[in-house]
Amino acid sequence: MGVSDRWWISRAVICLLIIPRINGWGKDGHYVICKIAENYLTEDALAAVKALLPDHAEGDLADVCSWPDEVRRNPHYRWSSPLHYVDTPDFRCNYQYSRDCHDSAGRKHRCVTGAIYNYTAQIMPVPHKSHLSVVKYNLTEALMFLSHFIGDVHQPLHVGFTGDEGGNTIVVRWYRRKTNLHHVWDNMIIESALKTFYNSDLTTMIQSIQRNITEAFVELSTQKNCKGAVCPNPYASESVNLACKFAYRNATPGTTLGDDYFLSRLPVVEDRLAQAGVRLAALLNSIFSVHKSIAEE
Repeated sequence: MGVSDRWWISRAVICLLIIPRINGWGKDGHYVICKIAENYLTEDALAAVKALLPDHAEGDLADVCSWPDEVRRNPHYRWSSPLHYVDTPDFRCNYQYSRDCHDSAGRKHRCVTGAIYNYTAQIMPVPHKSHLSVVKYNLTEALMFLSHFIGDVHQPLHVGFTGDEGGNTIVVRWYRRKTNLHHVWDNMIIESALKTFYNSDLTTMIQSIQRNITEAFVELSTQKNCKGAVCPNPYASESVNLACKFAYRNATPGTTLGDDYFLSRLPVVEDRLAQAGVRLAALLNSIFSVHKSIAEE
C-alpha cells in the first residue's frame, strides 16, 4: 500500500468520525420513547399494535421505532426526508402550522406535524356507514412512521431555525469531539448520559425515566392544549421554545460544549423523551379504542 493510499484511507476514517447522522433522537432515543409508550398502552391498543408490527419486530414496537430513519435515504423512501422536522423563522422562537409546515419546495403539509396528522388519519378507522371511499394504506408502515414522528416533534431542534437547518450547520465540539449542534441533541447528550449515569445500559436509563413519570405528569402531558385524538402543534411549539431556551443558548459556532451544557440540558432531554412516550401511548390508545367501538357496532 502506497503513501497516497494510506492518506486517502486516513482521510476517509476522519470524515466518518466527524460527519453526523441526522436521525431524530438517534436510535437510542426513539427506542426509549417507544419502550415508555408500550408501558402505557391499553390491552386493546397493545394487541392492535402487535398485530400491525412486522414479523421481525417480534411484537416489540421499540424495535422498529427507528425504521423511518433507516429507510429515508433509500430511493423508494426519499420522499419522507422532509417529514422528520419543521423549520421555523430564525430567532422568532415560535411555530405556526400554516406558516411553517412545508418542504423546501414550498409544498404544504410536508413536515413532521403534517406527517403526524396524515399517519393518524391513515390508521384511524372509517365508520362502516361512511359514504367516503376507503383508501387502502400500509398500516404497518403508517404505525412505524407515526411512532417515529411523535418522537421527532419532541426533539427541540427538529423544530429549530431555518437558517441553520435545526442546528445542523452549527459546528461545535462535544467535549473533544467535533460535531454539530443538531447531532448533540439527537445522540450525544443521551450517549454521554448512558456512560456517565447508567453504566452504558439503556434499560437502566428507561427505568430511571419511568420512575419520574407520575400520574400528574401523564395527565398534564396528554391533555395540554389537546383537542381530539392528535395534537402535534402544541408539541412543536414546546420544542421551538426549548430550542431557544436551552439548545441554542451558549452554543454558537466553534463553542466547546462540556459539563455545564450537558448537565443542564440532560433533564430537558429526559423530560422530552418521557413526554413523547406517554403522548404516543395516549394517541395509540385513542386510535385503537375507536377501532374497537366500530368493530362492536
